[in-house]
Amino acid sequence: MRRVALIIALAVPAVMAAAEGNIQSRDTLPRPQEGEVATSAPRQEKKGIFNALYQFVKKFSQVDTNYVEPQKYNFEVMLQNTNTYEAYTISTSNGQHIRFAPDVSIKAGPYVGWRWIFLGYTIDLTHLNGGSNKQDFNMSLYSSQIGLDLFYRKTGNDYKIREMNLGEGVDTSPLKNVSFDGIEASIKGFNAYYIFNHRKFSYPAAYSQSTIQRRSAGSFLAGFGYTTHSLKVDWQKLGQIIEDRLGSTLATQVIDDNLVHERIHYADVSLSAGYAYNWVFAHNWLFDMSLSLALAYKHSTGDMERSRFKFRDFSFANFNLDGVLRTGLVWNNSKWYAGANAIFHSYNYHKSQFSTNTYFGNINIYVGFNFGRKK
Repeated sequence: MRRVALIIALAVPAVMAAAEGNIQSRDTLPRPQEGEVATSAPRQEKKGIFNALYQFVKKFSQVDTNYVEPQKYNFEVMLQNTNTYEAYTISTSNGQHIRFAPDVSIKAGPYVGWRWIFLGYTIDLTHLNGGSNKQDFNMSLYSSQIGLDLFYRKTGNDYKIREMNLGEGVDTSPLKNVSFDGIEASIKGFNAYYIFNHRKFSYPAAYSQSTIQRRSAGSFLAGFGYTTHSLKVDWQKLGQIIEDRLGSTLATQVIDDNLVHERIHYADVSLSAGYAYNWVFAHNWLFDMSLSLALAYKHSTGDMERSRFKFRDFSFANFNLDGVLRTGLVWNNSKWYAGANAIFHSYNYHKSQFSTNTYFGNINIYVGFNFGRKK
């Protein structure tokens, strides 16, 4: 069991550029006088390269200060509560479906930041006494112009049967919220996106508190993503649970043969488009809503336990619709800030006789303050 999780959030390259705003141009260095040896030339060349790189990075932080106020401090301290949700739904063409989900995972811990580096250490309060081997890593980068989400998730053994539909007239209520440790699932990947109206609209203002949105603004988004998914269910163990609670007849006859799919693997390559809006409804207050939909090409493979479930029922080329929803509420007076945000990902895999839906996400509640004012 992993009791604690280390989360690294790289805030904004924009902040890095802004934080280094007092660096002078290397082109103003004095030239050597006649007869002097220009021993500083290599160093000057290096400084010129560094300055060019700095100017390139700085472009990612350029904002219209009538709309966005840059960060004024070098350091910050924050306390955050993170609540993690996830669920897997498996369905067949005849209407049978099962939804598995664990209880909400509640974490809390301190974070500290220096300019563009933000580190946190959280404790999983729901599994202090063991009982889960869940793994969860998330890293987000928010700049004025680009954004990036990296994630890796592996299920623990604390899942429950939240909903089961085995056909008309079959009462499955005795199975609701029954513990089931026969599911193994993992997802890993990234989403990258470009923010078109990045001079007036600030994602960091809503999700990393490194800028302040002073006037309402929105922006279209375009992105690219890649993820890999794995899902395995111990159907024999599930059948035993059904037999114990509903009877042996249902366990052997009602479950559709399509539900005996042993393992699902698929890779998801997607192009996304969306829109985000920051609403400044009062001084120092901000509400953000963002939705991106992705047209995803999924390449999949799977193992079948029974011959009746034919491999030809699956196609390697398939397009589905995925989505990312973000929303946040922030109060920030530059010195102190507090707020909450939610980020949820949804992935869908549909074939003619079999489909899965995966969603996961976090709801974060935080409070913090900045110090060490920039000179």
